Amino acid sequence: MKHPNHVKKLREQKLMSKAELARLAGVSAVTIDRIENGETCRMETKRKIILALGFSLVDKDKVFQD
Repeated sequence: MKHPNHVKKLREQKLMSKAELARLAGVSAVTIDRIENGETCRMETKRKIILALGFSLVDKDKVFQD
């Protein structure tokens, strides 16, 4: 089951590579790739990505749709 999100779109709008987002979020680039492809991830990983993209946690719906 795919989990739609806006991670790739937001990352590209900020002209960030997967590696750069991964470094800022403290996760692997493989993890970023999986999430952009709609695979599930832990809540903690979502939190890290939201913050690394420059959003606050109350804006989580702008990044993840679940």
